[in-house]
Amino acid sequence: MNTLFLTTDDIRRITRHVGLNQLLDELIVRLEKAIGAFDPEVTIVPERDGFDYHHPFPGLLEWMPVMQLGEKAVIKVVGYHPRSPVINGMPTILSTVSAYDTATGHLMALADATFITALRTGAASALASKHLAHPDSASLGIIGCGAQAVTQLHAISRVFKVKEVLVFDTSEVAMNSLQERVAPLGLRVSPTPLESLIARADILCTVTSVDPGAGPVFPDLNLKPWLHINAAGADFPGKVEVPLTVLHRAFVCPDFPGQALKEGECQRLAPEEIGAPLEEVIKSPGDFREFREKTTVFDSTGWALEDMVTLDLLIECANDLGIGTPLNIESLSEDPKNPYGFLGDLGSETPAGTGKVRETARV
Repeated sequence: MNTLFLTTDDIRRITRHVGLNQLLDELIVRLEKAIGAFDPEVTIVPERDGFDYHHPFPGLLEWMPVMQLGEKAVIKVVGYHPRSPVINGMPTILSTVSAYDTATGHLMALADATFITALRTGAASALASKHLAHPDSASLGIIGCGAQAVTQLHAISRVFKVKEVLVFDTSEVAMNSLQERVAPLGLRVSPTPLESLIARADILCTVTSVDPGAGPVFPDLNLKPWLHINAAGADFPGKVEVPLTVLHRAFVCPDFPGQALKEGECQRLAPEEIGAPLEEVIKSPGDFREFREKTTVFDSTGWALEDMVTLDLLIECANDLGIGTPLNIESLSEDPKNPYGFLGDLGSETPAGTGKVRETARV
Protein backbone atom coordinates (compact mmCIF):
# COMPACT_ATOMS: atom_id res chain seq x y z
CA MET A 1 0.00 0.00 0.00
CA ASN A 2 1.35 3.38 -0.96
CA THR A 3 1.44 6.65 0.93
CA LEU A 4 0.75 9.89 -0.95
CA PHE A 5 3.69 12.19 -0.27
CA LEU A 6 3.18 15.89 -1.01
CA THR A 7 6.43 17.82 -1.16
CA THR A 8 6.86 21.57 -1.12
CA ASP A 9 7.20 21.42 -4.92
CA ASP A 10 3.90 19.52 -5.16
CA ILE A 11 2.08 22.10 -3.05
CA ARG A 12 3.64 24.87 -5.14
CA ARG A 13 2.36 23.23 -8.34
CA ILE A 14 -1.13 22.79 -6.88
CA THR A 15 -1.28 26.41 -5.74
CA ARG A 16 -0.05 27.80 -9.04
CA HIS A 17 -2.53 25.69 -11.00
CA VAL A 18 -5.53 26.51 -8.81
CA GLY A 19 -4.49 30.07 -7.96
CA LEU A 20 -3.66 31.27 -4.47
CA ASN A 21 -6.75 33.46 -4.18
CA GLN A 22 -9.00 30.67 -5.40
CA LEU A 23 -7.40 28.14 -3.07
CA LEU A 24 -7.88 30.42 -0.06
CA ASP A 25 -11.45 31.26 -1.07
CA GLU A 26 -12.29 27.57 -1.35
CA LEU A 27 -10.67 26.85 2.01
CA ILE A 28 -12.72 29.58 3.72
CA VAL A 29 -15.92 28.10 2.27
CA ARG A 30 -14.99 24.53 3.26
CA LEU A 31 -13.84 25.54 6.70
CA GLU A 32 -17.08 27.39 7.41
CA LYS A 33 -19.05 24.35 6.27
CA ALA A 34 -16.95 21.94 8.37
CA ILE A 35 -17.20 24.07 11.51
CA GLY A 36 -20.92 24.55 10.99
CA ALA A 37 -21.40 20.78 10.73
CA PHE A 38 -18.98 19.91 13.54
CA ASP A 39 -20.23 17.07 15.76
CA PRO A 40 -17.87 16.09 18.61
CA GLU A 41 -19.35 12.59 18.61
CA VAL A 42 -18.16 12.07 15.04
CA THR A 43 -15.10 14.30 14.80
CA ILE A 44 -12.94 13.85 17.88
CA VAL A 45 -10.41 16.61 18.62
CA PRO A 46 -8.23 16.19 21.74
CA GLU A 47 -6.34 19.18 23.06
CA ARG A 48 -2.84 19.40 21.66
CA ASP A 49 0.16 18.37 23.72
CA GLY A 50 3.91 18.46 23.35
CA PHE A 51 7.31 19.44 24.68
CA ASP A 52 8.50 22.92 25.57
CA TYR A 53 12.14 23.63 26.30
CA HIS A 54 14.76 26.34 26.59
CA HIS A 55 17.84 24.67 25.06
CA PRO A 56 19.48 25.43 22.73
CA PHE A 57 16.95 28.28 22.80
CA PRO A 58 13.24 28.56 23.70
CA GLY A 59 10.89 26.48 21.62
CA LEU A 60 8.31 23.74 21.55
CA LEU A 61 7.28 20.68 19.59
CA GLU A 62 3.60 19.82 19.81
CA TRP A 63 1.18 17.43 18.16
CA MET A 64 -2.39 18.25 17.16
CA PRO A 65 -4.61 15.20 16.50
CA VAL A 66 -8.11 14.91 15.06
CA MET A 67 -10.08 11.79 14.16
CA GLN A 68 -13.02 11.45 11.80
CA LEU A 69 -14.75 8.42 13.32
CA GLY A 70 -14.68 5.44 10.98
CA GLU A 71 -12.56 7.22 8.37
CA LYS A 72 -9.18 8.68 9.27
CA ALA A 73 -7.03 10.35 11.86
CA VAL A 74 -4.90 13.39 11.06
CA ILE A 75 -1.93 14.38 13.21
CA LYS A 76 0.04 17.58 12.74
CA VAL A 77 3.41 18.06 14.43
CA VAL A 78 4.46 21.69 14.85
CA GLY A 79 7.78 23.21 15.80
CA TYR A 80 7.60 26.74 17.24
CA HIS A 81 10.95 28.52 17.66
CA PRO A 82 10.59 32.31 17.76
CA ARG A 83 14.34 32.99 17.55
CA SER A 84 14.89 30.71 14.57
CA PRO A 85 14.49 33.38 11.85
CA VAL A 86 17.45 35.30 13.29
CA ILE A 87 19.60 32.40 14.52
CA ASN A 88 18.93 29.80 11.82
CA GLY A 89 17.40 31.79 8.97
CA MET A 90 14.35 29.52 9.18
CA PRO A 91 10.65 30.23 9.84
CA THR A 92 9.34 30.50 13.38
CA ILE A 93 6.88 27.70 12.61
CA LEU A 94 7.76 24.45 10.81
CA SER A 95 5.27 21.65 10.56
CA THR A 96 4.34 18.34 8.96
CA VAL A 97 0.98 16.58 8.81
CA SER A 98 0.05 12.92 8.33
CA ALA A 99 -3.23 11.09 7.72
CA TYR A 100 -3.99 7.53 8.82
CA ASP A 101 -6.71 5.03 7.93
CA THR A 102 -8.46 4.22 11.22
CA ALA A 103 -9.47 0.76 9.93
CA THR A 104 -5.87 -0.39 9.42
CA GLY A 105 -3.49 2.28 10.73
CA HIS A 106 -2.14 2.69 7.20
CA LEU A 107 -0.32 5.98 6.62
CA MET A 108 -2.38 7.44 3.76
CA ALA A 109 -0.70 10.78 3.26
CA LEU A 110 2.23 12.86 4.47
CA ALA A 111 2.76 16.53 3.67
CA ASP A 112 4.47 19.73 4.66
CA ALA A 113 2.13 21.68 6.95
CA THR A 114 3.95 24.99 7.31
CA PHE A 115 1.91 26.34 4.39
CA ILE A 116 -1.22 24.57 5.67
CA THR A 117 -0.84 26.13 9.13
CA ALA A 118 -0.42 29.63 7.75
CA LEU A 119 -3.31 29.28 5.32
CA ARG A 120 -5.83 27.85 7.77
CA THR A 121 -4.92 30.33 10.52
CA GLY A 122 -5.69 33.19 8.17
CA ALA A 123 -8.89 31.50 6.99
CA ALA A 124 -10.10 31.03 10.58
CA SER A 125 -9.57 34.73 11.32
CA ALA A 126 -11.44 35.64 8.15
CA LEU A 127 -14.38 33.51 9.26
CA ALA A 128 -14.42 34.96 12.77
CA SER A 129 -14.25 38.46 11.31
CA LYS A 130 -17.05 37.69 8.88
CA HIS A 131 -19.37 36.73 11.74
CA LEU A 132 -18.24 39.13 14.49
CA ALA A 133 -16.71 42.25 12.92
CA HIS A 134 -18.71 45.28 11.82
CA PRO A 135 -19.89 44.55 8.26
CA ASP A 136 -18.57 47.90 7.02
CA SER A 137 -15.09 47.35 8.43
CA ALA A 138 -12.56 48.96 6.10
CA SER A 139 -9.50 49.57 8.26
CA LEU A 140 -7.36 46.56 9.15
CA GLY A 141 -4.61 46.80 11.76
CA ILE A 142 -1.92 44.16 12.17
CA ILE A 143 0.46 44.00 15.12
CA GLY A 144 3.32 41.64 14.37
CA CYS A 145 4.73 41.57 10.83
CA GLY A 146 6.07 38.03 10.64
CA ALA A 147 4.85 35.13 8.51
CA GLN A 148 1.33 35.00 9.97
CA ALA A 149 0.73 38.65 9.07
CA VAL A 150 0.76 37.72 5.38
CA THR A 151 -2.06 35.19 5.58
CA GLN A 152 -4.10 37.24 8.06
CA LEU A 153 -4.07 40.15 5.65
CA HIS A 154 -4.68 37.96 2.61
CA ALA A 155 -7.60 36.04 4.11
CA ILE A 156 -9.40 39.05 5.58
CA SER A 157 -9.00 40.94 2.30
CA ARG A 158 -10.96 38.11 0.63
CA VAL A 159 -13.92 38.70 2.96
CA PHE A 160 -13.89 42.49 3.51
CA LYS A 161 -13.33 45.46 1.23
CA VAL A 162 -10.28 46.68 3.11
CA LYS A 163 -9.34 50.26 2.27
CA GLU A 164 -6.28 50.61 4.50
CA VAL A 165 -3.89 48.19 6.17
CA LEU A 166 -1.95 49.60 9.11
CA VAL A 167 0.95 47.53 10.42
CA PHE A 168 3.28 47.70 13.39
CA ASP A 169 6.15 45.59 14.69
CA THR A 170 8.83 46.23 17.29
CA SER A 171 11.24 45.04 14.57
CA GLU A 172 11.55 47.73 11.93
CA VAL A 173 13.07 45.18 9.57
CA ALA A 174 9.98 42.97 9.77
CA MET A 175 7.62 45.93 9.54
CA ASN A 176 9.35 47.51 6.55
CA SER A 177 9.68 44.23 4.65
CA LEU A 178 6.01 43.24 4.90
CA GLN A 179 5.07 45.33 1.85
CA GLU A 180 7.47 43.33 -0.31
CA ARG A 181 5.98 40.07 0.93
CA VAL A 182 2.36 41.02 0.21
CA ALA A 183 2.98 42.93 -3.02
CA PRO A 184 2.51 39.79 -5.20
CA LEU A 185 -1.00 39.53 -3.71
CA GLY A 186 -1.83 43.04 -4.93
CA LEU A 187 -2.00 44.34 -1.36
CA ARG A 188 -0.51 47.44 0.23
CA VAL A 189 0.41 48.12 3.85
CA SER A 190 1.32 51.25 5.78
CA PRO A 191 3.77 51.11 8.70
CA THR A 192 1.97 53.03 11.45
CA PRO A 193 2.72 54.07 15.04
CA LEU A 194 1.01 51.70 17.45
CA GLU A 195 -1.28 54.29 19.08
CA SER A 196 -2.58 55.50 15.70
CA LEU A 197 -3.03 51.95 14.42
CA ILE A 198 -5.24 50.77 17.28
CA ALA A 199 -7.32 53.97 17.18
CA ARG A 200 -8.08 53.63 13.45
CA ALA A 201 -8.59 49.87 13.12
CA ASP A 202 -12.01 48.29 12.65
CA ILE A 203 -10.40 44.83 12.67
CA LEU A 204 -7.17 44.16 14.54
CA CYS A 205 -4.99 41.07 14.13
CA THR A 206 -2.33 40.33 16.73
CA VAL A 207 0.21 37.82 15.44
CA THR A 208 3.32 38.34 17.54
CA SER A 209 6.02 36.19 19.09
CA VAL A 210 5.79 38.01 22.41
CA ASP A 211 7.44 36.09 25.25
CA PRO A 212 5.31 34.56 28.02
CA GLY A 213 4.67 37.20 30.65
CA ALA A 214 5.65 40.10 28.36
CA GLY A 215 2.17 40.90 26.98
CA PRO A 216 -0.12 42.58 26.23
CA VAL A 217 1.17 44.00 22.96
CA PHE A 218 -1.04 47.11 22.75
CA PRO A 219 -2.69 49.47 25.27
CA ASP A 220 -6.41 49.81 25.91
CA LEU A 221 -6.58 53.36 24.54
CA ASN A 222 -9.00 54.99 22.05
CA LEU A 223 -10.26 51.72 20.58
CA LYS A 224 -13.36 51.84 18.41
CA PRO A 225 -16.43 50.46 20.27
CA TRP A 226 -17.01 47.89 17.50
CA LEU A 227 -13.37 46.76 17.23
CA HIS A 228 -12.98 43.08 16.37
CA ILE A 229 -9.68 41.46 17.39
CA ASN A 230 -8.23 38.27 15.95
CA ALA A 231 -5.77 37.25 18.68
CA ALA A 232 -3.72 34.57 16.94
CA GLY A 233 -0.39 34.84 18.78
CA ALA A 234 -1.31 33.50 22.23
CA ASP A 235 -0.55 29.80 21.93
CA PHE A 236 1.45 29.07 25.08
CA PRO A 237 0.81 29.33 28.85
CA GLY A 238 1.59 32.87 29.97
CA LYS A 239 1.74 34.23 26.42
CA VAL A 240 -0.96 36.88 25.85
CA GLU A 241 -1.49 39.82 23.48
CA VAL A 242 -4.77 41.52 24.46
CA PRO A 243 -5.17 43.80 27.52
CA LEU A 244 -7.23 42.19 30.25
CA THR A 245 -9.51 45.24 30.43
CA VAL A 246 -10.44 44.68 26.78
CA LEU A 247 -11.17 41.00 27.41
CA HIS A 248 -13.41 41.87 30.36
CA ARG A 249 -15.71 44.08 28.28
CA ALA A 250 -15.53 42.05 25.05
CA PHE A 251 -17.41 39.08 23.70
CA VAL A 252 -14.60 36.51 23.67
CA CYS A 253 -14.99 33.73 21.11
CA PRO A 254 -12.45 30.87 21.34
CA ASP A 255 -11.76 28.45 18.52
CA PHE A 256 -11.21 25.52 20.91
CA PRO A 257 -12.41 26.38 24.46
CA GLY A 258 -10.50 23.79 26.50
CA GLN A 259 -7.25 24.61 24.77
CA ALA A 260 -7.85 28.37 24.91
CA LEU A 261 -8.32 28.18 28.69
CA LYS A 262 -4.83 26.69 29.00
CA GLU A 263 -2.81 28.74 26.54
CA GLY A 264 -4.92 31.34 24.78
CA GLU A 265 -6.27 34.73 25.80
CA CYS A 266 -8.91 32.82 27.77
CA GLN A 267 -6.29 31.58 30.25
CA ARG A 268 -6.81 34.84 32.18
CA LEU A 269 -10.60 34.53 32.26
CA ALA A 270 -13.04 32.52 34.34
CA PRO A 271 -15.15 30.11 32.27
CA GLU A 272 -18.25 32.26 32.77
CA GLU A 273 -16.44 35.25 31.24
CA ILE A 274 -15.94 33.42 27.94
CA GLY A 275 -18.52 33.71 25.18
CA ALA A 276 -19.62 31.07 22.68
CA PRO A 277 -17.00 29.21 20.64
CA LEU A 278 -16.64 29.83 16.92
CA GLU A 279 -18.56 26.63 16.24
CA GLU A 280 -21.73 28.05 17.84
CA VAL A 281 -21.31 31.45 16.20
CA ILE A 282 -21.15 29.86 12.75
CA LYS A 283 -24.03 27.46 13.42
CA SER A 284 -26.36 30.21 14.69
CA PRO A 285 -25.13 33.50 13.20
CA GLY A 286 -28.36 35.35 13.93
CA ASP A 287 -27.90 34.83 17.66
CA PHE A 288 -24.62 36.75 17.61
CA ARG A 289 -25.30 39.50 15.06
CA GLU A 290 -25.67 42.11 17.81
CA PHE A 291 -21.98 41.73 18.71
CA ARG A 292 -20.92 43.27 15.38
CA GLU A 293 -21.56 46.65 17.00
CA LYS A 294 -19.52 45.75 20.10
CA THR A 295 -15.98 44.77 21.04
CA THR A 296 -15.23 41.16 20.12
CA VAL A 297 -12.14 38.94 20.42
CA PHE A 298 -11.49 35.75 18.49
CA ASP A 299 -9.13 33.67 20.64
CA SER A 300 -7.34 31.67 17.96
CA THR A 301 -5.11 28.99 19.45
CA GLY A 302 -5.29 26.63 16.47
CA TRP A 303 -7.82 23.84 15.95
CA ALA A 304 -6.81 20.51 14.43
CA LEU A 305 -10.13 20.39 12.56
CA GLU A 306 -8.80 23.27 10.44
CA ASP A 307 -5.67 21.28 9.55
CA MET A 308 -7.73 18.28 8.45
CA VAL A 309 -9.96 20.42 6.22
CA THR A 310 -6.94 22.07 4.61
CA LEU A 311 -5.09 18.77 4.08
CA ASP A 312 -8.22 17.22 2.54
CA LEU A 313 -8.44 20.13 0.11
CA LEU A 314 -4.82 19.76 -0.98
CA ILE A 315 -5.12 15.98 -1.36
CA GLU A 316 -8.25 16.42 -3.48
CA CYS A 317 -6.43 18.91 -5.70
CA ALA A 318 -3.38 16.61 -5.91
CA ASN A 319 -5.50 13.66 -6.99
CA ASP A 320 -7.38 15.73 -9.58
CA LEU A 321 -4.11 17.00 -11.06
CA GLY A 322 -2.10 13.80 -10.72
CA ILE A 323 0.37 15.53 -8.41
CA GLY A 324 2.24 13.86 -5.56
CA THR A 325 4.55 10.90 -5.09
CA PRO A 326 3.26 7.46 -4.03
CA LEU A 327 5.79 5.99 -1.60
CA ASN A 328 6.04 2.46 -0.27
CA ILE A 329 6.93 3.37 3.32
CA GLU A 330 5.40 0.53 5.35
CA SER A 331 7.11 -2.88 5.50
CA LEU A 332 4.17 -4.97 4.31
CA SER A 333 4.39 -8.52 2.95
CA GLU A 334 2.04 -11.27 1.78
CA ASP A 335 2.20 -12.82 5.24
CA PRO A 336 0.95 -10.26 7.76
CA LYS A 337 2.37 -12.36 10.60
CA ASN A 338 5.95 -12.28 9.30
CA PRO A 339 7.75 -8.98 10.07
CA TYR A 340 10.69 -10.15 7.89
CA GLY A 341 8.53 -11.07 4.90
CA PHE A 342 9.11 -7.79 3.08
CA LEU A 343 12.84 -8.62 2.87
CA GLY A 344 12.09 -11.27 0.26
CA ASP A 345 13.87 -14.57 -0.28
CA LEU A 346 17.20 -14.45 1.55
CA GLY A 347 18.29 -17.59 -0.29
CA SER A 348 21.37 -19.20 1.11
CA GLU A 349 22.30 -16.18 3.16
CA THR A 350 22.53 -16.76 6.85
CA PRO A 351 20.83 -14.39 9.27
CA ALA A 352 24.30 -13.09 10.08
CA GLY A 353 24.95 -12.05 6.46
CA THR A 354 28.35 -10.85 5.28
CA GLY A 355 28.26 -7.17 6.19
CA LYS A 356 29.28 -5.48 9.38
CA VAL A 357 27.79 -2.86 11.58
CA ARG A 358 29.38 -0.97 14.39
CA GLU A 359 29.25 -3.01 17.56
CA THR A 360 27.80 -1.56 20.70
CA ALA A 361 28.41 -2.64 24.25
CA ARG A 362 26.15 -5.45 25.38
CA VAL A 363 24.41 -5.22 28.70
